[in-house]
Amino acid sequence: MTLQKASVFGSDNIGIYVFTNNKYTLIPPGLEKETKNAIEGTLRTELIEIQVAGTFLVATLIAGNDNGLLVPKVIREEELKTLKAILPDMRIDVLDTKATALGNIILTNNRGALVFKDFPDAALRVIKDTLDVEVQRGTIAEVQIVGSVGAVNSRGALVHVDATKEDIELVSSLFKTKVDVGTVNFGSVFVKSGVVTNDKGILIGPATTGPEIVRIERVLGD
Repeated sequence: MTLQKASVFGSDNIGIYVFTNNKYTLIPPGLEKETKNAIEGTLRTELIEIQVAGTFLVATLIAGNDNGLLVPKVIREEELKTLKAILPDMRIDVLDTKATALGNIILTNNRGALVFKDFPDAALRVIKDTLDVEVQRGTIAEVQIVGSVGAVNSRGALVHVDATKEDIELVSSLFKTKVDVGTVNFGSVFVKSGVVTNDKGILIGPATTGPEIVRIERVLGD
């Protein structure tokens, strides 16, 4: 499994821009060829350039797995049409909630989804149907924006360094993976901001230190 450092628009926070599953990687337009080559070579998926709500914050605003994508109600009609045309084999649904940074409030792989604890029941049903996984409300280290403090694939989950034993047990049971705590980008607890991963590769922010990399590889790569 390949691990590669990469920056997006000069930022270490690659996880706010780049979304991936095992089929596709969605990136904002305008990335340099070298960056696109690094992303494509590491994650080994088809690259698709897209904006969401007129912004480059693709992975902040959407959430998903190999089964489907959830997009916020602020997505523009033409953006939604483009996504559905480019990804005909993916279920794509609009999650009509006040919260729009779906990537920050939904943590998911192909087995489960841990979501913002204040999501209404109707939203949970949409998430379950779209992603085709078990869905649970919860927090990690008392943080409600659970998507921002974790990175998960089918091999493992790396979560906020202050996650409790109960948090780790919940994540492990839901995602059916091993779990460990850690940081990215020289101490950031917002794991999502510095990690983009699928089952084929891992991209990390350039500020991520050697000890952080060792843990990331052990959890997400083995």
